[in-house]
Amino acid sequence: MRVLSSHDRMLFLGPAAFVAALALGCGKPAAPPPPGPPEVGVVTLAPERVVLTTELPGRTTPYLVAEVRPQVHGILQKRHFEEGADVRAGELLYQIDPAPYQAAVAQAEAALAMAEANVPAARSRAERLRGLVASRAVGAQDAEDAEAALRQAEASVAAARATLDSARIQLSYTPIRAPISGRSGRSSVTAGALVTAYQPVPLVTIQQLDPIYVDVAQSSAEVLRLRRVLSSGVLTRDDRSAKRVRLLLEDGTPYAHEGTLQFQDVTVAPTTGSVTLRMVFPNPDHLLLPGMFVRAVVEEGVDEAAILAPQQGVTRDPRGNAYALVAGADGKVESRELQLGRAIGSRWLVESGLAPGDRVIVDGLQFLRPGMDVSAVPAGEPEGVAGAPPAAGTSR
Repeated sequence: MRVLSSHDRMLFLGPAAFVAALALGCGKPAAPPPPGPPEVGVVTLAPERVVLTTELPGRTTPYLVAEVRPQVHGILQKRHFEEGADVRAGELLYQIDPAPYQAAVAQAEAALAMAEANVPAARSRAERLRGLVASRAVGAQDAEDAEAALRQAEASVAAARATLDSARIQLSYTPIRAPISGRSGRSSVTAGALVTAYQPVPLVTIQQLDPIYVDVAQSSAEVLRLRRVLSSGVLTRDDRSAKRVRLLLEDGTPYAHEGTLQFQDVTVAPTTGSVTLRMVFPNPDHLLLPGMFVRAVVEEGVDEAAILAPQQGVTRDPRGNAYALVAGADGKVESRELQLGRAIGSRWLVESGLAPGDRVIVDGLQFLRPGMDVSAVPAGEPEGVAGAPPAAGTSR
C-alpha cells in the first residue's frame, strides 16, 4: 500500500480544506494584557523619640597641678620620694641642708634675749623718774628721756622676736613637702645640687589625676544654634541630663566612667571662634593621663517627635538639594524637597519636608518620575528600627 505524501493529502482533501489550513497557519497570537503600575518598596514614617548628642574634641587636664620649688637657698641633701610614685599632701620630698638656718635661729634667739634683758632696767628707771617729776626732784626732760628709752627697749624686743620668727620660717622651708596629693613626675635635681629660692625650674611637678578634667572646645555658632533650638521647644533638656557626659578614648573605645559638665567659659577665643567646656571625670585606674586626646559626648536635648527617613530613600539633585520620592495616597509618585539635620545610624533626621504617615520609596527608584502610578508594598525595615530603643543622634 502506498503512503500518501503531504502534497497528495492536500489534493485529496480538496481546495476548501487547503484554504482552511492556510488561514490557520497564518493566524497571529493573542495580545498579552497591558502591564500594571510598577511595584515599589516603601517605608512608612512615624514620629520617634531621639536623644541628640554631639561629639566634641578635647584634651585631659590634671585636676590639680603643683610645681614644687625651693623657698630658700641651699645644698640638697636627699630626695625622699620615688619618681612617678603617688605622694600625699605634707609628705617629705627633699631636704635642704638646715645648718645655716639653724645657726640663724640661734643667733636670733640670742638677740631676742639681749633685747628682753634691757627692758626691766629701762622700765624701772622710767617709773622712778615719773614719781620724782611729781615732787619736782628731777626735770621733766629726764623723765621723758627715760620713757623714750623704755619704748626703745620694748621695740628692740619686738624687732628681735620678728627676726627670730623669720629665721624659724626659713628653717621650716629646708624640708620641702608635697603641697597636694597626686602623682609625682621626674625630678629635675639630685642630691648635692645647689638650689635657689623660687628658681624658674621646678624640682618636681605633682599632678592630681583622680578626678581629672577634660577641656573641650565648642564653636560659638553651635552654642547659638543649640540655644535657639532649645528656646523654640523643638528639643527639651533637663539640667541633670545636660550635665552628664560620656567619653570616647583615642582609639574610639568608650570610657567606663561617666563625667559631669562643670562649666562653660564666657569668653570666645578670637583665633578659633570657640568656647571651652570643662568636664570632670573619675579616674580611679589612672587610665586618663594629662594631655590625652579624647572626644566628649555631650547631650544636646531630646526630640520627642523626630522624623527619621532612611538614607536609601533620600537623593540629591545636581545643586545638592535633598529630596525624596513619596507614594501618595492616590498611588502617584510625589517629590518632596527636604531640609535634613544630622545622620543617625542609617537614617537622616528630617527637619522639614516629610510628615508622619508619609510613605517614602526606598526600592525601585531607578525609573520613577513624579506623577507616575505605582504599587506600594512595605520594604524591609532598615537596620536598627525594629525593636530598637530611642535613637541617639551624634554630630561631630
